Amino acid sequence: MRAGLRALFSSDETIKVMGDSLEEANEADVVVTSASTVLFAENESAAILFLADDQPNVEEMKRAYRVWGVLPTDASAEELIAAIHALSQGLIVGTSTLLFESENEPQERGPLTERESEVLGLLAKGLANKQIAVSLGISEHTVKFHVSSIYTKLNVTNRTEAVGEGLRGGWIAL
Repeated sequence: MRAGLRALFSSDETIKVMGDSLEEANEADVVVTSASTVLFAENESAAILFLADDQPNVEEMKRAYRVWGVLPTDASAEELIAAIHALSQGLIVGTSTLLFESENEPQERGPLTERESEVLGLLAKGLANKQIAVSLGISEHTVKFHVSSIYTKLNVTNRTEAVGEGLRGGWIAL
């Protein structure tokens, strides 16, 4: 697995592949690991991409190991490279089935109300206020009110920053 990942990541000239030692992992921006090759850097700023075959306890992993990304071991080359780039920008990466235990269980929304979380999710999909209003069955004025409230609560000034904060906080997934 290591040799395959090394070859894959080496094919992207913007990714510098380092060795397998803890010393080198401490200098990395992103560390890739799996259950069979757990290698966690002491570097507090390194993001960790965990490759998992089944549903890991993501919340426990995030607290204990600063895991910011979870992908299945059969993720495509494009998904793995995109994950490395996203993690290096401070985003959380993963499939909804691995990041969230169940779509039926309530998801942590951070400081947002349930409706604001819905609006933020639709902002992340690139919808305009009018489209969000139609999708949620509310007025465009109400959407503007929710967007303004999201900006205030997340301390941001535009949609891009709001979506970025939502991704970093793990409150939305793309």
